[in-house]
Amino acid sequence: MTAAPLSRAEFESRLRQIGVDRYHDKHPFHDRLHGGHCSMAEVQAWVINRWAYQSAIPMKDAAFLSRCRDPDLRRIWRSRIEDHDGSVTEGGGLRRWLKLAEGVGLCPDYVASGQGVMPATRFAVEAYVRFVRDEPLIAAMASSLTEMFAPAIHTRRIEGLLEHYAFANPDTIAYFRHRLTEAPKDVRFTLDWVLTHATTRPDQEAALAALRFKTDVLWAQLDALWNGYVEGRIPPGAWQPGEGQLQRPAA
Repeated sequence: MTAAPLSRAEFESRLRQIGVDRYHDKHPFHDRLHGGHCSMAEVQAWVINRWAYQSAIPMKDAAFLSRCRDPDLRRIWRSRIEDHDGSVTEGGGLRRWLKLAEGVGLCPDYVASGQGVMPATRFAVEAYVRFVRDEPLIAAMASSLTEMFAPAIHTRRIEGLLEHYAFANPDTIAYFRHRLTEAPKDVRFTLDWVLTHATTRPDQEAALAALRFKTDVLWAQLDALWNGYVEGRIPPGAWQPGEGQLQRPAA
């Protein structure tokens, strides 16, 4: 016998509890990064591997839009692609991430090529894109609700980078500042949509499972980063410190 649906308030509470229990702000790599304890090689490895995730976000959202029959939903959701890709000539989270890459001494073209991304990072990102492409819309949308928990980590990241790292300045950390306003905008719509449309217990449980899956995707990327660049077990084919460095003009 199917369990009774959760109330709207209880459903939202259970979604938010997933962030309390499982969001990647609790991963030790973030303590290391925000506390100023990362070597520059570790910071560069993070920037390179996180690019694999950042660059896949608009592709994930395009895959979602390709199966969304509601034009009103498409009109709202497509702003996510614009936030990341920007216009033809300027703006967008991807360009801002490459500005961070340049700030930490990496060639932006090298980072954008995806060379050196760890296999585990690539597998996790591709799993997320496939999930959003293939799963029911409620689950696909719920998986993005990790954005509920993102502003707090971005705030700590901005403070920690500015305090501890010489590369941090308004240009290099612009990605995180923009996400402080972009993520809450996306959450307001998506959370309301999921709470409104997941009216059966199976749909609610699918949404909860989708959000747990997304936290696993984020956590797995940091586990791989820690294993490769903190513990020193860099997998074959992954970036090696010293590769892809920005060639600055001679003084």
